[in-house]
Amino acid sequence: MAERNTFLYIGGCNRPTPYFASANAPGVSVFAFDLESATARPLGIQGGIENPTFLTASPDGATLYATSEVPEWNEGLISAYAIDPRTGDLRYLNRQSTLGSITAHASLDRSARFVAVANYMGTPESELPNQSVVLFPRRADGGLDPVAASAAHAGRGPDAGRQDRSHAHCVLASPDNRYLVVSDLGIDRLVAYRFNAATGAIEKAGETALPPGSGPRHFAFHPQMPFAYGVNELASTVASFAFDPASGQFRLLDVTPTLADTTGNHCSEIKLGPDGRFLYVANRGDDSLSIFDIGEDGIAKLRTAVPSGGKTPRHFAFAPDGRTLAVANQDSDVVTLFGVDATDGSLTALRHDIAVGTPTAVCFVTVG
Repeated sequence: MAERNTFLYIGGCNRPTPYFASANAPGVSVFAFDLESATARPLGIQGGIENPTFLTASPDGATLYATSEVPEWNEGLISAYAIDPRTGDLRYLNRQSTLGSITAHASLDRSARFVAVANYMGTPESELPNQSVVLFPRRADGGLDPVAASAAHAGRGPDAGRQDRSHAHCVLASPDNRYLVVSDLGIDRLVAYRFNAATGAIEKAGETALPPGSGPRHFAFHPQMPFAYGVNELASTVASFAFDPASGQFRLLDVTPTLADTTGNHCSEIKLGPDGRFLYVANRGDDSLSIFDIGEDGIAKLRTAVPSGGKTPRHFAFAPDGRTLAVANQDSDVVTLFGVDATDGSLTALRHDIAVGTPTAVCFVTVG
């Protein structure tokens, strides 16, 4: 039987950027991760990339993708790296322009044939190429072919400072891979596209509105039930949705604050635990992680919040076995590790954190 190895990749800001307090990341940091002890051992650094602020990997653990989020550019980048299954080393494959500025998020469709990116967009709508969501076919080696499809969003929201235009922030394929869904912070919408998994073509299927000024950032589909959950950055709320897989439409069930007092807070990441019973949200400002219970009605109910272990928790991810949560505390130069209780979803700080400059994204990969 082939040896199975788990690696942890951490991306971050390494280029001075107006909305980041620091730029201390060396590039993409590579660690070996021991699932039993929940400890990380540094292996190396992948340089030669600008602001790798978001990372995602192919399901087979063969390829890592990193976005380049640079406000001064009209077009961000998405870079592909082959992962060495023995050492975790990254080998550069290629990169493509994302056809839009401030590339914020990337994911693979359920067939792993395409990589989708969401561009937050810092340029005026009149400046090209101005595409909110873009799809790239994957080559046989994991590299990226030129764009297969793209779409632009239009509109604005009531918050003049943050909703002056469309700001796509997350893109995910539906569980059955028939739809591609984009959360757009600038227009307070989830935008659903019919998705052709053979060609990568997309066609708009509909929109779901959130309360004005919500600022939807990231979202997640429930792993078993027809529900989805979105975190609203500007309002510091979680939205619970019923999802119709036949039509690709969402129905808003509930909106609830992530904290008892959300003053000065802006949410970032949202994820369900592996079995879908618990939901987790990161709070920047309060610098905490909120834990929600998911009932049979699909509605997320706030249970508690715990300190994130640092300042400005921008992103987090579960280890492959679901027993560890790694939290990128951007402005403390640390990734904090928590043990996850499988019974009640509670989090316990493990006290062996990972020192790394300006971490903004964490990505676990198991190969072999």
